Amino acid sequence: MRYTASARLTPKKYRARVGWVVGWLNILGQIAGVSSTEFGLANMIWAAVVIGKDGNYEVTQGMVVGLFAGLLVVHGILNSLATRQLAFLTKGFVFVNLGTTFLIIIVLLATTPRHEMHPANYVFGSAGVINQTGGWNTGLAFLFGLLSVQWTMTDYDATAHISEEVRRAAYAAPSAIFIAVLGTGLIGWLLNIVVVLCSGPLENLPGPSGSAFLEIMYMRMGKTGSLILWTFVCMTAFFVVQTALQAVSRTTYAFSRDGGLPDRKFFGHISPLTYTPLRSIWLVTFVSILPGLLDLASPIAANAIFSLTAMALDLSYIIPIALRRIYQNHPEVLFKPGPFYMGNGLLGKVITIGVLVLSGVWWILGAHKHYHGPQSNLEPAAGLDQHPTVSSEGAAKDEKSQVEVAEV
Repeated sequence: MRYTASARLTPKKYRARVGWVVGWLNILGQIAGVSSTEFGLANMIWAAVVIGKDGNYEVTQGMVVGLFAGLLVVHGILNSLATRQLAFLTKGFVFVNLGTTFLIIIVLLATTPRHEMHPANYVFGSAGVINQTGGWNTGLAFLFGLLSVQWTMTDYDATAHISEEVRRAAYAAPSAIFIAVLGTGLIGWLLNIVVVLCSGPLENLPGPSGSAFLEIMYMRMGKTGSLILWTFVCMTAFFVVQTALQAVSRTTYAFSRDGGLPDRKFFGHISPLTYTPLRSIWLVTFVSILPGLLDLASPIAANAIFSLTAMALDLSYIIPIALRRIYQNHPEVLFKPGPFYMGNGLLGKVITIGVLVLSGVWWILGAHKHYHGPQSNLEPAAGLDQHPTVSSEGAAKDEKSQVEVAEV
């Protein structure tokens, strides 16, 4: 895990400080991730109820928070099982996840008339972007908007947190991480393309259910088809929380065992019955409920806490990578590559240098004749060497025209 790796990749005099910082970043980010994913699952379930009632059902914040807390308790109970029993419950998760994703992609494409699909400039270009921030730069607003969904690309190293509990961990853990990153990135990207392509008019979203994704499925597949597939989507989210809670409980256990928590190592205890850290499991379960309760007072504050997932976990990823580079030749840092070693980034360096060399040669041989730099949308023929005069009024109109575009 990142907590242990960071300490091992730094000289002895810095290990306690580095371990302390990465440990807390890990716990903060993972608890926020468990809480936000569970909260999202609660909203997904209630959205299905609204669709099932044809929109004639009102969901209150109290109902969402109540279901959220109940689901977390269920996950706490399931995580209290022995590791072997947990593995039996979750071994089919990957097939449910991938199978559901491909089914949604196929059914959406099959049920959406060709003339109702959005054009490429809407799916991939600026025609599908709208700035509703009230004055922020569109590019900056886009980047900050990613925080609300960035947590879906975090904690893919959850397998490493239970590496001491699995067989052939040196092979199994890194292989699982690699497959998770590749699968989540490529297949998730394809799913997003298809969802936007088939999303229909923006003004119809998110609809009565409050879930744009489910509303798109309902619009294309009908009530029965969308709810059947949505059941498997909810199952996927359920298993995500299951594995995430498992991972953060192990981090909390290790941090308590090492004296990082003010608990006199109370939560650094392994149950002799299940050989799992039961105390840390239930500590994390109840602490994860707290951010969701904040939604009753301020949904904005709750979303801000949920956004900590990406910031805290991404920082905890960066630190061990940076330490590996900074102290790679230090005598106190004895890095021993495992069987699943990807080298020192040699492939990436080769590709980068190759692209630079080939693009340079291409430029010299002929690209300089037809490429004259980024062009202006105001003056179609204007290159970088031309400086058209634009009035402040014209610039304001252009800026407004770029902001007032459609979004999904």
